[in-house]
Amino acid sequence: MSISKFQEFFDCCVGSWTTERTYHYLTHQEVERSRTEFVIKTLNSGAKLKVLLDNQRPPHPQIEILPGYELAFNTVSEKGEKVSQQLNMLFVPHQLDSPILEGDYLRDKAYEEAKPMVAHFRYDTATRELLMTTRYTRAISVDSITLINPTLRVRKILNYERVPEGQPLTNLLLVGFGVEQKKV
Repeated sequence: MSISKFQEFFDCCVGSWTTERTYHYLTHQEVERSRTEFVIKTLNSGAKLKVLLDNQRPPHPQIEILPGYELAFNTVSEKGEKVSQQLNMLFVPHQLDSPILEGDYLRDKAYEEAKPMVAHFRYDTATRELLMTTRYTRAISVDSITLINPTLRVRKILNYERVPEGQPLTNLLLVGFGVEQKKV
């Protein structure tokens, strides 16, 4: 598989979106709803290089073809709590076995921890699902985005208690579900 199928996924993702989400906090049996407005923009090669350097990675020889994006979002929970963040992300494929593409997912600032972060991604061209797994200090987050069509995505977030590398994820802390619609 070439990176072009992966790029098509992101071509659909660039733009302004609205998300309605529900979070289930299993540690204290609470359900919370939120609404998020977010914008995804393409990064230029200079910004992609900065994400690599922020994560102590050498320059990539084909940096111009790597999918890189800026994500800015504003979330308001049903309790009135507000969260805003802007971050840059870069996807560096290592395995191009059709129909699966895998590699590193780099951010200049992570969601849970405000520092550069390297995670793992897996993209399935048959289902158009992007699966991102991040090992944070206290949790392991498995985030899924499935592109239904160019203006509709389904999101699922599973946060597990952190376990040693190679151990099964068994203690679920949070489950999030969302419907993401592109503003046309």
